[in-house]
Amino acid sequence: MWQVVGQARAVSLLQLSLEKGTLSHAYLLVGPSHVGKMTLALNLAQALNCQAAEPPCGLCDACQKIASGKHADIQIIGLNSAGNSTEAKPRTEIGIDQIREIQHSSSLPPFEGRYKVFIIDGAELLSSEAANCLLKTLEEPVGGVIFILLTTNDGILPATVVSRCQRLELRPLATSQVESALNERWGIEPQKAELLARLCHGCLGWALSAAVDDSLLQRRAERIDRLLDITNGDYEERFDYVAQLATQFSQSRDLVQKILDLWLDWWRDLLLVKLGCNDAITNIDLKAMLVDMSRGYNLAHIKAFINSIQAAGEQLRQNANPRLVLEVLMLSMPVRSGV
Repeated sequence: MWQVVGQARAVSLLQLSLEKGTLSHAYLLVGPSHVGKMTLALNLAQALNCQAAEPPCGLCDACQKIASGKHADIQIIGLNSAGNSTEAKPRTEIGIDQIREIQHSSSLPPFEGRYKVFIIDGAELLSSEAANCLLKTLEEPVGGVIFILLTTNDGILPATVVSRCQRLELRPLATSQVESALNERWGIEPQKAELLARLCHGCLGWALSAAVDDSLLQRRAERIDRLLDITNGDYEERFDYVAQLATQFSQSRDLVQKILDLWLDWWRDLLLVKLGCNDAITNIDLKAMLVDMSRGYNLAHIKAFINSIQAAGEQLRQNANPRLVLEVLMLSMPVRSGV
């Protein structure tokens, strides 16, 4: 049974290829973080090595070994691959040595299954040398070997690598679909399932993580508290915050983008509340706070600041000076009436 939720088109294409024996030697799974790319990749690896009549069964020895990460012929390559933890500094890219290792491994026959499967998690993080090395392998496919590349942005990958893969796009799920899956399949109580379904923006994996890891929702609460402090603070406090974010940006761009995404959600919710669309907001657990805060702004100011947040996020993705971008954003923040 395929475990990935809500990706019927991708599953159907893979099932048809399995039935007809027309598998590609390389697949490129594209979609946002936590949307189900790794789940689908592991499901495909199970289907390729499943011992049952209708793969993937999820119950046979091969399927269970793959699910637990203990199958000798299934290898996951990424920033957190085995062995990286011993390095003095954390990796920021997938290096050529990692690709050379799988080149060598792919030249050997499967050890315990029918197929060797190499899953490259975060393929956009391949160094130039690693991508070129991988390209040579993709250009000379070996029987019984399947490569599955996972990426949030295939536009960063060399076009030559993309062209050697069958591309499958995984799209975010509808909020109602996530909510139903959380409630019915994983038994999460309705109120929490509704909140997580809205916060995850269609990425079920994040919602499942947040359901068992309270620190994710705690971190969200802390960031919202900080947002409110900055919104009500003076320019000195806002610029101090910018300095902190700029430092964080040099260490983790993704973290700052997540903070901006949270700001975007919050101000979008203010806009929806102002328009009387309370049922459509993301932060449903903080509806009363949003209603109260919305009284201090007019529609034009809210819409303008939403545009400013979106522009800042895009400028940061294009490698603009983070401190300058964030200072301009703080200057564009509207002043709440009575503050």
